Amino acid sequence: MIYTTKTKMKIIRHILPLIIFSSFSLNSLAREQKEAPDTVHTGIYITSIHDIDFKQKEFTVNLWLWLKYKNKDFDFVQNLEVPEAKTVVKSYSTVDTSNNRVYILMKLQCVMKDSWKISRFPFDTQKLSINIENSQFDASNLIFAPERSSGKNYDPRFTLNGWTIDSFLVSSKIKTYETAFGDDELPRPHSEYSQYKVNIHMEREAMGLFFKMFIGMYVAFLIAYACFFIHVDSIDSRFGLSVGALFAVIGNKYVIDSVLPESSSFTLVDTLHGITLVFIFTVIACTIYTLSVLKKHEIKRANHFDKIAAIILLTIYLTLNIYYILDASRV
Repeated sequence: MIYTTKTKMKIIRHILPLIIFSSFSLNSLAREQKEAPDTVHTGIYITSIHDIDFKQKEFTVNLWLWLKYKNKDFDFVQNLEVPEAKTVVKSYSTVDTSNNRVYILMKLQCVMKDSWKISRFPFDTQKLSINIENSQFDASNLIFAPERSSGKNYDPRFTLNGWTIDSFLVSSKIKTYETAFGDDELPRPHSEYSQYKVNIHMEREAMGLFFKMFIGMYVAFLIAYACFFIHVDSIDSRFGLSVGALFAVIGNKYVIDSVLPESSSFTLVDTLHGITLVFIFTVIACTIYTLSVLKKHEIKRANHFDKIAAIILLTIYLTLNIYYILDASRV
């Protein structure tokens, strides 16, 4: 077939845009493939969690961590970062570079710093977090991908004394840092690093601990409450028991506070002790009123007042305690 010059020009005008578009698309695709971050397939197996220290806001975890990737420059043996860890000890690591990929298996012991929620203590639930990063390569170079397997992520035989594991979640995210870490080539102080996240939700077995910690407070209240059943003539005994109970509650609160981190919020511990102190002070106020009635030689009126006050105070005290305890223990 013979094409004229005019026909050839028409064909070129139609084909040339297609060639340019195809070339641009191929270049864009190649650039995207070149800039795409490498994927680091990551898995974890926790063998134990222990030494939970509420006062110091830390816990210790022993775990196995494995990573699979292709870029040998990542070098997780040297560049592994656990941001919230106080200390990280690598007790074992092995590297396999066969099959054109890197497979690293390491055993770690980490002392983790965390923030505890104590507003409902001892009916609290806690979330323990363990995060893994690469200290040298940001999210433009590598992305963590949790390895999905049929196995568990923790040893079902290990148990935390007084705790039960409610859920165990692994995921990945991009962690943003509003700093350039001294890199002058970055246009603004902003860095993004991929992060492998482990979130462990735990629930405390609280009833035994509750009675163990608050039994002293309730005994102190009952000692003060017993003043209503002491004869109105024994004013010294009634005042002595009430004041002694007051100091016993204060001492009990200091003992509990000594094992908890400082908190600016009003916790269940503060609420129950505050209520008890107010009611013991009310018992003292009732004793003072009874003394004033007794001085008027109105013994029957004083006895009647004691009976009414005893019923009202005990009813309100029990109601408030039950309400706040149930509210705190509600999940």
